[in-house]
Amino acid sequence: MIVTRFAPSPTGRLHLGHALSAVRAHGMARAAGGRFLVRIEDIDGTRSRPEHVETILADLRWLGLDWDDLSFQSQRLEHYAAALDDLRGRGLVYPCFCTRAEIAASASAPHGMAPVYPGTCRTLAPAERAGWMATPHCWRLDMARAVAIAGPLTWHDATAGRVTAVPGVQGDVVLARKDAPSSYHLAVSVDDAAQGVTDIVRGADLFDATHVHRLLQALLNLPVPRYHHHPLILGADGQRLAKRHGAPALADMRGRGVDGVALAADLRRDILPTGFSLGKA
Repeated sequence: MIVTRFAPSPTGRLHLGHALSAVRAHGMARAAGGRFLVRIEDIDGTRSRPEHVETILADLRWLGLDWDDLSFQSQRLEHYAAALDDLRGRGLVYPCFCTRAEIAASASAPHGMAPVYPGTCRTLAPAERAGWMATPHCWRLDMARAVAIAGPLTWHDATAGRVTAVPGVQGDVVLARKDAPSSYHLAVSVDDAAQGVTDIVRGADLFDATHVHRLLQALLNLPVPRYHHHPLILGADGQRLAKRHGAPALADMRGRGVDGVALAADLRRDILPTGFSLGKA
């Protein structure tokens, strides 16, 4: 059975890009007689807001979408802790005490990507590390060690075909943050497996993250879903829609009386409102 999911973070309101992911994931599941899940990714306690959850669900109903299960990551923290303990027990993660300023000052960021952590805390002597443990810290994946253990990996994308996983270029990624019990990478990998998700539909901006998720699946012995990374919706300025750039919210469209069901039907056919376009996958 095909199982898809829509997994928004309640840190702001949904926009057209979110609607495209939700509509495509819902349509794929329903066309195959499968299940469509909604998962609220609310582990960021400093930014998640209950009112955003209510708005997200209202937006989905406005689009005419229904779901077979509603879950919250904040209720699954023990599962992320268990996965982290597994990796820690095998020496695959280490505590990192560096501040963002220190990382920015010493890390490299090729091709405009986020800074790649230089591994400062990976080589701390045991005594020095023990002395720092009382201070706030995150947990990072020892990428070189993890890649060596996992060996060659591939995953399949509906557009790109068979993809060779190259997680190493992202460096020692964070798996548990100082201010949150899990990172996106760890939580999403654990949850997709636990919920039996077979097909992941999401924007092309998360394509690179899939390399890390494929590695975590191998390390934690998790099933590998199929991936469907769709093109991003672009605004009139040619830039991708994003909360931080003031992308028009679905809630505002609802308030103006836009027909959500008709909008969803258009999105299924890649018909976008005037002023928007689809980028490249």
